[in-house]
Amino acid sequence: MAAVGRVSQMLLRSYLTQTRRQLSAAAAAGGHGEQAAKTWKIISFVVALPGVAVCMLNMYLKEQQHSHEQPEFVPYSHLRFRNKRFPWGDGNKSLFHNPHLNALPGGYEGHDE
Repeated sequence: MAAVGRVSQMLLRSYLTQTRRQLSAAAAAGGHGEQAAKTWKIISFVVALPGVAVCMLNMYLKEQQHSHEQPEFVPYSHLRFRNKRFPWGDGNKSLFHNPHLNALPGGYEGHDE
């Protein structure tokens, strides 16, 4: 069993040294890497940055059209039930509770209906 381990280590070392030699020879040839770096730099400035700007503009315009009204509370029996209390706060609100959008089992906070 130990002989198999030694043979596999020897084969692995020879493969790694051969791969290193090939990579270093390719790097020594040069030229191609510099041209590729220039190409990707140009693509980044001409395609990627304007693409991100268009996406940000789209998100901003959609947010301006979005209604910020509180949704109507409908007390569905299958939603907002608590089998046990949450281990933080008063035990009734989720960890990322938003009082404007997340209703409690009895309705939204601060509304007397």
